[in-house]
Amino acid sequence: MNFLDRKITREQFLQRVGLTTLGLFFKNETFASPSRSSEIKAIVFDAFPIFDPRPIYLSLSELFPENGKRAAEIWQTKQFSYQWLRIAGGRYKDFQRVTRDALDFALDQTDIKATEAEKQSILEHYTSIGVWSDVTSVLSELKAEGYVLSFLSNMTEAMLKQGIQNSNLNEYFDFVISTDQKKTYKPNPVAYKMGQDILRLKKEEILFVAFAGWDASGAKWFGYPTFWVNRLNAPQERLDAEPDGVGSNLNDLLEFVRKYRK
Repeated sequence: MNFLDRKITREQFLQRVGLTTLGLFFKNETFASPSRSSEIKAIVFDAFPIFDPRPIYLSLSELFPENGKRAAEIWQTKQFSYQWLRIAGGRYKDFQRVTRDALDFALDQTDIKATEAEKQSILEHYTSIGVWSDVTSVLSELKAEGYVLSFLSNMTEAMLKQGIQNSNLNEYFDFVISTDQKKTYKPNPVAYKMGQDILRLKKEEILFVAFAGWDASGAKWFGYPTFWVNRLNAPQERLDAEPDGVGSNLNDLLEFVRKYRK
């Protein structure tokens, strides 16, 4: 039976609409015609429309075949719930440290007795992270068409720069913005405002590109035109904030941008 045909638990739902990477549920999406109010001058990306995180989570299944998949599901959910809980409680930790805490919890929850070397091996996949297959060609096209390109991510600046270096993307990105600079996380409006402040553009001139549905909603709440790269075919969030466009890959983003410009 196809995963999409089965009823899912609350944790599975959170996993799919957040940073789910254990499997892809690709399906071509029809995206809405853009509603233009101003010319887009910059495109700001979350990390994961660009970086492919699947090997990070699959490493758990490879190391621990019995419970690794379940641990990876818990890890993904806890990564983001810990971020939001810490912001709500005024107890900030950066993405890298929260990720380690979430991994420890997931291993404990699934009774996996991992050694410190095994944990480090899993986490080091963030250091070697690469990109999705469509990234380089689309970034090249966007750059050639004159757009300013930037990251705006909850990952630390060092993690983002390592990912850029791994995939030789230095020539494409003009800015690397981490919410760690403000000791906060998206969807806090303070986090999204960093893009506007650093790029020195109006909200309407910045297209935000999200990987997760909640991030697309957060960017819309802030006031950015928003495109959701829904690589996982996740359901639309019920947060009263629909993205301006939705597609399954960066080629769909490129088509959206070109329609927007006309």
